Amino acid sequence: MNVLIVESNPDLGGLWKRHLERQGAVVTLVPSQEAAIHALYGDDYDIIVLDLVLESGSALAVADFASYRRPDARVIFVTNTSFFSDGSIFAHSPNACAFVQSGTLPEDLAAMVEHYASSR
Repeated sequence: MNVLIVESNPDLGGLWKRHLERQGAVVTLVPSQEAAIHALYGDDYDIIVLDLVLESGSALAVADFASYRRPDARVIFVTNTSFFSDGSIFAHSPNACAFVQSGTLPEDLAAMVEHYASSR
């Protein structure tokens, strides 16, 4: 399972990365839209864990590029805001498979990643 995490907070991203690696995933952690685009050019990913509010760039631009460059990759959006809390993210991003809060337990996020990667 190859996972791309796009998260501006290195502590949070690192926490998710460690949990996924313990489950045997190969994980790339990047902090921005630009770094995510470069990663998507270079590697194939089963799942992208994408913070909806990035410090640098746009999460929707990353998801849009991923749908073009890596159409089989599914996106789990995470956020600590109420943006798209009505579920409309699924209308804006056809590769979205889940939408969770940033405070979701890392083991729960890892279980979702494993589930959606295996259903790919």
